[in-house]
Amino acid sequence: MKSNYMKQEKMPSDILESNPLPTGRGSCCDDDDCPSDITESDPMMLDGLSKAVTAMLEGIGEDPQREGLLKTPERVAKSLRFLTKGYRQNPDELLRKAVFTEAYDEMVLVRDIDLFSMCEHHMLPFFGKAHVAYIPDGKIVGLSKLARVVDVFARRLQVQERLTQQIRDAIQKVLNPKGVAVVIEARHLCMVMRGVEKINSITTTSAMSGQFITSESTRGEFLRLIKP
Repeated sequence: MKSNYMKQEKMPSDILESNPLPTGRGSCCDDDDCPSDITESDPMMLDGLSKAVTAMLEGIGEDPQREGLLKTPERVAKSLRFLTKGYRQNPDELLRKAVFTEAYDEMVLVRDIDLFSMCEHHMLPFFGKAHVAYIPDGKIVGLSKLARVVDVFARRLQVQERLTQQIRDAIQKVLNPKGVAVVIEARHLCMVMRGVEKINSITTTSAMSGQFITSESTRGEFLRLIKP
């Protein structure tokens, strides 16, 4: 089956989310895809995290009262809340906001989606690219939502294997397409900065359903399209 694919470009809202304004608020926008979780309104949660960071600094032999560290606990607390905001987002609701009826039945591929997450074993970052494809069965979804659903699951403590499956399952559940394919290629700092210290290692995981499993030609086409 010969298929078409579309490559996702960065939208202004994507750039804004990765680079929030100094005030912590996004610009006024009527697009429902604008970031909505940049501000933090839970002072008790932030206070608890800040105290934990202070204890960590003391535990490694640092002085939390040193000039350069005075605001570090608060900064780290806010950073962690942002980096784990996926716990406070619903991927199903996000996808359903942009589902449309359409007769298109060829492959839709969004490749090279920037991905940043944190390993749940050491709380160190891993980062790379996600490639997401599906074959519609009467329903399509706004392209940016495929990138958004990657972010929702990535912004949690993760292992790459589960992350790959969660992205696939969310798309399959909401769209019920003829098939979904997800491939993630990532570098893990827990392997680069510590442990085996293999700086050039890349981990690749895949999760597929439907025609991407049953049709060798469809699967092969997807794998060819995501090659650099």
